[in-house]
Amino acid sequence: MSPATKAERRKVDRSRFPVDPWRLVEARWSGEELGVTETLFSVGNGYLGTRGNVEEGRESHTHGTFINGFHETWQIRHAEEAYGLAQQGQTIVSVPDAKVIRLYVDDEPLLIPVADLVEYERALDFRRGELNRGLLWRTPSGKQVRVSSTRMISFTERHLMVMTFEVEMVDEPAAIAISSQILNRQDGEDEYHVASAAMGASFDPRRAERFSDRVLQPVSQWHDDERLVLTYRCTNSGMTLAVAADHVLETANHAETRGYVGEDLAKHVFRVDAQPGVPVRLTKTVAYHTSRGVPPRELVDRCRRTLDRVARDGIERVREEQQAWLHDFWERSDVEVTGDEGAQQAIRWNLFQLAQASARAEGSGIPAKGLTGSGYGGHYFWDMEVYVLPFLTYTSPKFARNALRFRYEMLDAARQRAAEVTQLGALFPWRTINGREASAYYAAGTAQYHINADVAFALMQYVRASGDTDFLVREGVDVLVETARMWSDLGFWRENADNQFHIHGVTGPDEYTTVVNDNLFTNVMARFNMASAAEALRYMAEEAPEMRAEATRRLNVSEEEIREWERASTAMAIPYAEHLGIHPQDQHFLEREVWDVPATPPDKRPLLLHYHPLVIYRYQVLKQADVVLALYLQGQHFSDEEKRANFDYYDPLTTGDSTLSGVVQSIIAAEVGYHELALEYFEAGLYVDLANLHANATDGVHVASAGGTWAALVSGFGGMRDHDGVLSFDPRLPDSWDDLTYRVTVRGSRVRVVVTPDAITLTGETGSADVVVRGTPVHVPHDETVTVALDGQGPRLEGRPTLRAMAGSRREDGTLIHATVPHA
Repeated sequence: MSPATKAERRKVDRSRFPVDPWRLVEARWSGEELGVTETLFSVGNGYLGTRGNVEEGRESHTHGTFINGFHETWQIRHAEEAYGLAQQGQTIVSVPDAKVIRLYVDDEPLLIPVADLVEYERALDFRRGELNRGLLWRTPSGKQVRVSSTRMISFTERHLMVMTFEVEMVDEPAAIAISSQILNRQDGEDEYHVASAAMGASFDPRRAERFSDRVLQPVSQWHDDERLVLTYRCTNSGMTLAVAADHVLETANHAETRGYVGEDLAKHVFRVDAQPGVPVRLTKTVAYHTSRGVPPRELVDRCRRTLDRVARDGIERVREEQQAWLHDFWERSDVEVTGDEGAQQAIRWNLFQLAQASARAEGSGIPAKGLTGSGYGGHYFWDMEVYVLPFLTYTSPKFARNALRFRYEMLDAARQRAAEVTQLGALFPWRTINGREASAYYAAGTAQYHINADVAFALMQYVRASGDTDFLVREGVDVLVETARMWSDLGFWRENADNQFHIHGVTGPDEYTTVVNDNLFTNVMARFNMASAAEALRYMAEEAPEMRAEATRRLNVSEEEIREWERASTAMAIPYAEHLGIHPQDQHFLEREVWDVPATPPDKRPLLLHYHPLVIYRYQVLKQADVVLALYLQGQHFSDEEKRANFDYYDPLTTGDSTLSGVVQSIIAAEVGYHELALEYFEAGLYVDLANLHANATDGVHVASAGGTWAALVSGFGGMRDHDGVLSFDPRLPDSWDDLTYRVTVRGSRVRVVVTPDAITLTGETGSADVVVRGTPVHVPHDETVTVALDGQGPRLEGRPTLRAMAGSRREDGTLIHATVPHA
């Protein structure tokens, strides 16, 4: 792949965003793509997050400060009601914005879009966990002002944000004013509101719903010389919030302070007679606390305790703890490549986003956009289990456990949802915040029952990789049993020569094909789900008989039911087309006409924004990898020949309109041998936000794609698989990379893996491990290194699969397959 091709694909302006291995740097300010940079420079910790808006508040595309799970509810109004449709929508709320700090010099405001900036740099530091900005501003009167700021949301104090804002007159004295504010933007309080494209009403189902009525009802507000406090209650959900901010001004200049507080605005204004070379430094510490119903006055007390503790221990201690936390994170999570500095920077940006989305999400899920934007309404999807949890399971298993416990806590609501759709057991909602189904379009939402199996898959992957059988026998078994029970009730036996178990009327991962029979991905994963539930109960009978007896009573599960799961999983219908040598995506998929994806005009992409769903549903065309995802997650059940044949068939039909697709296609492309294509798909995922490849990075980070980036590195190029608890390696290093280094933690032991063109080197960094390298068992002792020679990097195939290979083939009924594009 030529450098020109890479540059064209990435579309990253390196004159503005230079390469730095440990920072995302903006070397000059630009008003173009403000929404994108606000996403890219977001900071968060999994509980609290804020977009990368400038401190001054203007110019901005979309403001946003978010707390995981803090939401408002609203009644879904269906054009035509039907029994069991989701009734309650949920949308994440933009909480009061405390990052606002405005500067005036001789009464002239610092406005970045029009300011005469002599110097400028903004950087998101992955090792310090800070957003830093430095600039030299020449005021309209010619005075030079040096301004520097930092913004940090703590990984160790989950409710805490820390900001500093320092001003220094360079050559002349001036009267300066610094206005530090807490502003309720959710309900329109912003005297400098700037209308932008972000506030437009353009159709895009991926964006969050807009509220027409007031969301945050003021409860109380007060201030003193140092502290500001605002509290609210959500109108419909009843959730409560308190935000408090402390201020410390340090300067040798003469200064005075004034305060103001109202229902939607609180501020401290610092007036300073600034002399040249005498800095003015403001430190602002902010605490957010929320609840599903605790009175706001109690939340104020919690804010007080958070801020008092910081005041006592000092800001430097918070910074030291932040850096120590990130040092440990990178020690176990970093992925290193040699031969592509730009990719190295992008890899670390993606991994840092995963930390910011998940680290302190205790008691909540991991939203599809993390806490970087309101895209998808702040909902939790299957993204969490399939794309994010593998990274957490093998690098930060404690975080994975927290996310799985969140699903366990949702189990009662999932039982209720199953009953609503006339099923036994539990059915997890396709999209939700509070545990209730919020998907208004059931065909591409609720019908994706595979989320049950996705949760079970992530749970078993975590248990096997971590060895946390305590979680399995106490809580995880409930999830496995209730999800398996749903599959057993949903499916049915068709008495024929094969006596197979079928599942009808569901939607798989590909949302361009809905409500089908025997979706391959769903059936393969449901098979795993039922087998795992039976396996867990049999394990408990041997290893934890008292817990097994309690689970039997609690869940009312019988031996007959367990045998039925085992029987159904063994006899699961797995579609296969002998005449094409592939697995049909569903029972009738191959009967449809083929959509000519390469011939589709670019201005008609993505398809979901330009074609009615019924048009799309009539064709063989994929929004995202479906069968190919099954080849990855359950690869032990498919031969090498089947993987190649399936990839060759489905890859030309896949539009990649979903950012969940490219990373999966990269993994299987690498495995079957399309090495250049694997790198192309990997880069599409790696730069999806950094280069705004899907033109919607303004809505927030694609967290699942970030997780998939890790999987593409570790499982695709690194060749790692963990099937049935056996950790194995079969690498596929790209030709343009000198080496690849990553770490995986299994049952408490961290193994460092280095892949080079001719060898794989394994080091037991914390404990020993037993693994398999290309079929050969290898023991990796603690604090020792084992090197295994490699005979190449697997098969090498040039180019990519095309529709031409499919054209001229015939369906099982003898009809000719040809590709077209629907036209009006």
